[in-house]
Order: sequence, then structure tokens, then C-alpha cells
Amino acid sequence: MKSKETYPEIKVVDKDNPSHYVDNKRFYAEIKEYRQAYDKAKAEGTELPRISNYLGECVLKIATGLAMKHNFRNYSYIDLMIGAGVETCIKNMHVFDPTKSENPFSYFTQACYYAFIHVIQKEKKESLTKKKLILSSAIDTFDLQAHDEDGEFAIPLIEYINSITSDDVKEIEAKKKPKKSTSLDTLFEDPKDE
Repeated sequence: MKSKETYPEIKVVDKDNPSHYVDNKRFYAEIKEYRQAYDKAKAEGTELPRISNYLGECVLKIATGLAMKHNFRNYSYIDLMIGAGVETCIKNMHVFDPTKSENPFSYFTQACYYAFIHVIQKEKKESLTKKKLILSSAIDTFDLQAHDEDGEFAIPLIEYINSITSDDVKEIEAKKKPKKSTSLDTLFEDPKDE
């Protein structure tokens, strides 16, 4: 049996408002300090600074908290989404400008949100590709082998193929790009067709 994965515990920062799990003032101060060190290192041409553990914890809490919202929590690839959100935030930590905004929580929540959307779109495209591959393959190619006595392995595959709806087929067909005619195609056109 597969063990349930646990997510990091999100401790409440503000006792009056339990939805606050990141101290935005401290987060802002840490980012401001990081940004100053980053700008100094960039100007001097030295090695860029690493983010502090606190900044990393905040980013992980933001990504995990957003993943638990109703519009993201039921995806099977939620770990990929959290990872993409954390990666995006860490790669772009230096982009946040403390002179323009004092709310890094909303900035990085938005970055995680768009990273989640990107992962969902990528996974949906991959799923459509799998469905297209299954639909285009002949079911006869799934013959039983000598060591397969009852053919139980084929039953889930056949159920999956039967579950592909006409909407899925329409979406796959809509994704097909029309073939571009090359200059050689025009040479071999039948003049009667014109």
C-alpha cells in the first residue's frame, strides 16, 4: 500500500487571523536585505548570494498553501506544481523590487499561481498526447503472450480506451495543425483538380 505523503506543517503567524502563515513584514525585510546583497554582488562582479533559509521556508509555505486551495488540491501531480512554484520563486527572487511594493507575499503567490497553471497546461497536453497515441494504435496489437494466462493486463487498458469521450477526440482533432504545402507539392498537383 502506498504511504501518504506529508506536506510541511504550516504554522500560523498571526493568532488573530489563522490564514496568515507567512510573516509578511519579516519576509519583506529579508527580501530587502537579499536584494541589497544581490545588487552589490552584481555591481562588483562577485558570486551572487544564496537566499536565506527563512526565504526558502516562506516560498515553500506559499507554494504549499496555494496548492491546498480548492482549485488546485485535487490534482494528482500537486507535487510537480509545488516544485515548479518553488523553483520559479527562487529563480526570480532577485526580480522582486522592494522599492515598488512592500507585499512580497502577494508577488510570490502570484508567481506560484502562474507556475501551477503552466504545469496544469503541460500535463493536460501530455494527457492528450497519450490519448491520441492510444486512439491511433490498433487494439489488435495487444495480443496475449504465452505467459499471460488470463489477460488481466489488457482489461484496464481497454477500459481506459472506452473511457475516452467524443469531447476528447474533438479536442485532439482541434489540436491538429493543417499540413503546409511545400513548393514541391505544387509541382505535383493534378491540373484536373483546379
